Amino acid sequence: MVHAGVARVILAGELDLQTGPAVREAVRACLAKEATTLCLDLTDVSFCDCAGLTALLRARAAVLGTGVDFVVEGVGVQLARLLRLIGAEGMFVERDTNPGSAQWASGTAGTHRGAPSASPAGLPPRRLA
Repeated sequence: MVHAGVARVILAGELDLQTGPAVREAVRACLAKEATTLCLDLTDVSFCDCAGLTALLRARAAVLGTGVDFVVEGVGVQLARLLRLIGAEGMFVERDTNPGSAQWASGTAGTHRGAPSASPAGLPPRRLA
């Protein structure tokens, strides 16, 4: 779902070889609707293996490669540990919980235009399970 240029994708359950294509498709669908910011909510992700991590990294690259801002919420302990183990802890910087402020994912693949015009937290979610 895209509202005021902000797309919100909520991932839930396990991110692995089976669910990786659903992540790619959800991101592709949001980008096709000309979102200016994509918010990836990982709050309900219970497990992420190497294939799931690859899906997340590819999603990030796809979003930033189009010049769309990329925001992440809810990086859990298991995913944070996995990112830290591979030296990629800075790849998914979480959005600040204060309304009106955000931290954007860093990287050289794209540019960041600034804060979205609407808070991603108020959008209807697109849930993948």
